[in-house]
Amino acid sequence: MLGYCYKPWESCFGGGGGGDGLLWHMDLKPHASGEYSIAVVQANANLEDQGQVLTSNSATYIGVYDGHGGPQASRFINNHLFPFLHKFALEQGGLSEEVIKKAFDATEEEFLHLVKRSWVAQPQIASVGSCCLVGVIANDILYVANLGDSRAVLGKRVSDSPSSNASTVVAERLSTDHNVAVEEVRKEVEALHPDDAHVVVYTRGVWRIKGIIQVSRSIGDIYLKKPEFNRDPMFQHYGYPIPLKRAVMSAEPSILIRKLRPQDSFVIFASDGLWEQLSDEEAVEIVVKNPRVGIAKRLVRAALQEAAKKREMKYDDIKRIEKGVRRHFHDDITVVVVFLDHQSSPDGRPKDNSVFDCTSAPVDIFSLNSVKKHGENSPQVSP
Repeated sequence: MLGYCYKPWESCFGGGGGGDGLLWHMDLKPHASGEYSIAVVQANANLEDQGQVLTSNSATYIGVYDGHGGPQASRFINNHLFPFLHKFALEQGGLSEEVIKKAFDATEEEFLHLVKRSWVAQPQIASVGSCCLVGVIANDILYVANLGDSRAVLGKRVSDSPSSNASTVVAERLSTDHNVAVEEVRKEVEALHPDDAHVVVYTRGVWRIKGIIQVSRSIGDIYLKKPEFNRDPMFQHYGYPIPLKRAVMSAEPSILIRKLRPQDSFVIFASDGLWEQLSDEEAVEIVVKNPRVGIAKRLVRAALQEAAKKREMKYDDIKRIEKGVRRHFHDDITVVVVFLDHQSSPDGRPKDNSVFDCTSAPVDIFSLNSVKKHGENSPQVSP
């Protein structure tokens, strides 16, 4: 597994975007207990979302990393978090809440080391961060860990009535949005900083921590966690100094552990670019009413159609807008749909847990498609 996570991912790339040069997708692949579909659309000049799925015969790992301030943090998580999860699970005899927290802590600590090493040449790296949503399915248990406002939503069947065999699929949110737009989160941050009346302020139409960022938890954003970076003259030359006595953000994930039930049909893991356009219920309904093949791409396109509608445009109009400029119309969007078919080993024998398969979205879709257009090899993934 470590080899799969540390090596470049170019051998795992899937299909193109079907007419949208900034859309990439993998229509359908198997995992230990079902199938999954993944799609990504790029809006920023550099793709700040990263997404990956790693499967073995007994476990499935899903990661959605929504970067901000630059792509460095999400790319770093893409290369480091799963290896840490695997390492600590081996050391402690299996996956647990403690193992997940330890892997998140180690990823944060290693990114801090990267910031310190890069500080002189790139002081701006201290302001780069990423939301982090992880799902693991193993032994009919689902683990969901989250920092930030990416989201995992379960589609589950419920009976229409006690006397009926018919059922309806409903949405159940499995993750917590760490965004100060949510009143409960805003109060949580304010309660942790009673001596700072400006820890959360309303500016540019939304609530923001220190007037800067909406999410309260992340990997990275070191300048909002380590006051010494803010006080450094080098960073003050790069950006505005921010009065900071102690950390105003954290890297502690919210973790849900759920025993999977026969009525649990699928889980949608997606960055907030999807949820800005579609409600939990709308996304689940799209999955229920359409074929599995290409379902992640269908969700991305539904979100883009909503974004276009808000501007009185069509999706075809948005497709013609170049990266960077396109960010004014929608965010980078990553979607992974994981179907839960509750399969078991057909012959009853123990599963071989040493065989891994990976799917990872390209590090940058625009660059990938430009390379393909010129008939060159797939690009390498930056660490």
